[in-house]
Amino acid sequence: MESLLAIIQTINTYLSDYVLIILLLGTGLFFTIKTRFVQVRCFGEGMKHVFGNFSLRGGKQESGMSSFQALTTAIAAQVGTGNIVGACGAILTGGPGAIFWMWIIAFFGMATNYSEAVLALETREIADDGTVLGGPVYYIRKAFKGVFGKVLAAFFAIAITLALGFMGTMVQSNSIGEACSNAFGIPAWIMGVGIAIISVFIFIGGTSRIAAVTEKLVPIMAALYLLFGVIVLVMRAQYVPETFAMIIKYAFFPSAIIGGGIGHALKIAISQGAKRGLFSNEAGMGSTPHAHAQANVKDPHKQGIAAMIAVFIDTMVVVTMTALVVVSTLYAGDGPLASGMQDGFVKTNVAQLAYGVVFGNSFGAIFIAICLLFFAFSTILSWNFFGKLNVIYLFGKKAVLPYQILAIGFIVLGSFLSNDIVWELSDMFNQLMVLPNVIALLALASIPVAASKRKKDKKNK
Repeated sequence: MESLLAIIQTINTYLSDYVLIILLLGTGLFFTIKTRFVQVRCFGEGMKHVFGNFSLRGGKQESGMSSFQALTTAIAAQVGTGNIVGACGAILTGGPGAIFWMWIIAFFGMATNYSEAVLALETREIADDGTVLGGPVYYIRKAFKGVFGKVLAAFFAIAITLALGFMGTMVQSNSIGEACSNAFGIPAWIMGVGIAIISVFIFIGGTSRIAAVTEKLVPIMAALYLLFGVIVLVMRAQYVPETFAMIIKYAFFPSAIIGGGIGHALKIAISQGAKRGLFSNEAGMGSTPHAHAQANVKDPHKQGIAAMIAVFIDTMVVVTMTALVVVSTLYAGDGPLASGMQDGFVKTNVAQLAYGVVFGNSFGAIFIAICLLFFAFSTILSWNFFGKLNVIYLFGKKAVLPYQILAIGFIVLGSFLSNDIVWELSDMFNQLMVLPNVIALLALASIPVAASKRKKDKKNK
């Protein structure tokens, strides 16, 4: 296990420190410029579209999902352990400044996610039985004809099935198990088995049941988490200005808190922000287009702006709340992590200890365990669905049952394994997914750019 972990960490270092930063920032910057800052220009329209369609009872669709159901399924994938455990891991490793770089990745990622959603809707296919099939494999094939397109699409389909359908669900069940073990003393494997059993029931119900669960679970769980976060910030109000100052300061001078030379420390802060930002909001990774492709909308632009609002909610709202709570309680005001010493602190318990500063350690542990349970469970549902669509692309519908059986096994397995190797495996396949997805996005850039331009032209008439 230690040898395998070392190999995977080496691969991830090169991917996250170099390849990922260039691809994510470069692609996001490209689409931001080409769409004339669609994430700024259409932000108000996006908020109105998302919250104007807000409903906990969207109803069963004849095929696909309602626009809001597609959005909540995408957010369910985005808002998971990355928003709590991932953000805490980024802060511990890269310092509070890593959050600043997560913000940067998210800002440009909003334009990338807009483009992914538009392309997913433009290239989706409807099967004879009404099943909606859409996602990067379909726009990869549109971008590249012949053998190259087939190979690139197959590479993506295999990578996402491993990354989300198998490895990703292990991360989620691992985090649930550890958090519940800390809070309630329940063995992690029992939680893994319990989550697996509930998942089976929802998987059997197919797309409509997943949509029905996510449209209710996502808004409720997000509101609960944000409410208690606001209470913490009110109680720690005197440290909030210092908290923001630390995030900005350590974004550019992280060596003061994580040690090492300024160049090395800055690289760690940026790479942690990029890596955890990708895992959190998934912009550019090619996962959420599967959900947006299901949306019953006539204009792809409408779902595109919904997709970029999902990135905003994920990172600018939920991740930021985690960061503000952690930094204001554990770093600001001579907190226990202010000196950079991390004895007794690991990414799986930092949020629990942070909330415990205000609510008491017992309540803090229980609250985060409950939040992780809902966040991670909803992510398991969405990721399993994304993986299933790619299994259908690769092997046809006959492969769905074997895939679901394996997926359930990985949910249980994740609760047994070492936390570090589970995260590293998931990171590696997440990052490999980016490569074919971004290549296709850039090759078909004219389509989302035209969609955003049509909207601008209509406003000028």
